[in-house]
Amino acid sequence: MRIAQIAPLTEAVPPKLYGGTERIVSYITEELVALGHDVTLFASGDSITRAKLAPMCRKALRLDPSVRDANAPLNLMLEEVYRRRHDFDLLHFHLDYLPFPLFSRQSVPFVTTLHGRLDLPELQPVFDAFSQVPVVSISNDQRRPLPQANFAATIHHGLPERLLTPRPGVTPGYLAFLGRIAPEKRCDRAIEIAIATNTPLKIAAKVDRVDVDYFESKIKPMLAHPLIEFIGEIDETQKPDFLSGAIGLLTPIDWPEPFGLVMIEAMACGTPVIAFRHGSVPEVIDEGLTGFAVNSMAEAIAAVGRLRSLPRAAVRARFEERFTARRMAEDYVALYETLARQERPGLAVAAE
Repeated sequence: MRIAQIAPLTEAVPPKLYGGTERIVSYITEELVALGHDVTLFASGDSITRAKLAPMCRKALRLDPSVRDANAPLNLMLEEVYRRRHDFDLLHFHLDYLPFPLFSRQSVPFVTTLHGRLDLPELQPVFDAFSQVPVVSISNDQRRPLPQANFAATIHHGLPERLLTPRPGVTPGYLAFLGRIAPEKRCDRAIEIAIATNTPLKIAAKVDRVDVDYFESKIKPMLAHPLIEFIGEIDETQKPDFLSGAIGLLTPIDWPEPFGLVMIEAMACGTPVIAFRHGSVPEVIDEGLTGFAVNSMAEAIAAVGRLRSLPRAAVRARFEERFTARRMAEDYVALYETLARQERPGLAVAAE
């Protein structure tokens, strides 16, 4: 198939450091190429891919201080994709609802993977208006706030099978927190769990500009405890050692997590997960095999003592069964083929 992957421009594909959506776009794109498809990636110019790269800006917008209006290059990208739409059998967007108005008014099949939270009230009228647009959820739980949306499939994320692997000879000796420091990610809970269990905690996380005040006022004072080590943002090459050295990954979230990529990154390294039972967590964790889904701080603290009872080889094996990028790409290809067979009138627009 001739497939267009349309990525956000905030980060490169794959991102240099943090960037969950762009990382998944990269994994899908590379696996589609490996499966023999003709793929064009619309992304920032510093992206790296075996597909055909259509550079839509010089470099990732987050890393380009010269760009003050990020919407301008994004709108130009939508226009470029529209002009080239007949070059493709299917258009796959990763831009939330932004493509809906324009691409509902043309006949080339398109689909959008929804990567974020869907429980915001302002989304309701959008999906009321565009209830026929096919979308993909990344967990079944993510769908709950939008029953009117046209969910074509739920496709769980996956990682390249050999991207992150257990490091042999490493003796796990600390708890880990990985990803992003934000109020909903509850790094403060991770710190409290570590202190309550007298277990070292290493924090490898980025701080977005919008979360600087939260970090400075809430998290930074807690880092003074001798059990706590703040590492900062890490890249893919650092994750295997970081996660392999962890007794377990703490994901003490306080929001409806759409998927939680860090959980399967830990599993790829054989590291079990303790996560609060919100959003996708019960779908991703196999209880008592790859970790524990908990409902309270007391349960989380108790679960720390059970982490070493989970065989790390079994955690890795379950990752290989459920969460590889090849499985993810094959799921998308099956969906693409279904959508490509469906007739579209070319003006399937919202009611006027």
